[in-house]
Amino acid sequence: MQSVSFGRHAPALRSIVHLSDTHLLAGDRRLGGEYDSTGGAEAALAAIERTGIRPDALIVTGDLTDLGEPDAYRRLREIVEPVAERLGAPIVWVAGNHDERPAMREGLFDEPASLEPLTAVHDLGGLRLVVLDSTVPGWHHGEVDAAQREWLRGVLAEPAPLGTLLALHHPPLPSHIPFFDILELREQDALADIVAGTDVRGILAGHLHYSTSGTFAGIPVSVASATCYTMNLQRPATDVNGMDAGQSFHLVYVYDDTITHTVVPVVDAPTGDYFSAEWVERMAALSPQERLEAFSRKPS
Repeated sequence: MQSVSFGRHAPALRSIVHLSDTHLLAGDRRLGGEYDSTGGAEAALAAIERTGIRPDALIVTGDLTDLGEPDAYRRLREIVEPVAERLGAPIVWVAGNHDERPAMREGLFDEPASLEPLTAVHDLGGLRLVVLDSTVPGWHHGEVDAAQREWLRGVLAEPAPLGTLLALHHPPLPSHIPFFDILELREQDALADIVAGTDVRGILAGHLHYSTSGTFAGIPVSVASATCYTMNLQRPATDVNGMDAGQSFHLVYVYDDTITHTVVPVVDAPTGDYFSAEWVERMAALSPQERLEAFSRKPS
């Protein structure tokens, strides 16, 4: 949570760390023999801790493993749970098309194996976070089935004090990469009918391995990139492929009248030292007009 406010907005009411597409393999094997997905997840979590954030939740929007292996889910818990504990945040797991419901239920939730959708409702101090399962067993495209849609209708019948966020793997957005739309979320119109006009303030998703945003039924959609590998969007849309660069996560800040989604690159790069805790403390001690004079006025 932010603790200092120098502008018109009060500090954020809630904050969430949003990761996606970790794609772990059992035995820490490299993804496709090339990408260190375990190392990528560890690097992202280390970067999150460096931010100093104390989030209300840490959410991972699917493709937690690459093959749905039980040992990969166990390894993921070994990596994520200690960090979440230090952050003081609950972990919100979302199923993706590379996950397998039975192994995920056993490995992450300590529940009996089942093909039932992995849905949930989390109360983050008045902010409702609803987890949908857009996976279709045996396939890579997505769909929120009719039973889930009716369940969601019931959940949204009563507004939450701070509104609702939805989380699912497949984003209800187009991709400018043509072949990605083969694996899109289907039955989007039916889902739009459920969420339109409700207290849903935002939708969190993954799946694409690059960060993007849009709107769905008038609701902002934010797609987090992957921690394993990302798509090289400098190439033509018909020739886009993966690269071991550009990994990131999102910091989601929920205010009373807006929500921001900030992309944080996972990179070890030289950083300036002009701004510091001492600098912020000095600014905090000034009046609003004094801050403008000290920081906004251009030199004569």
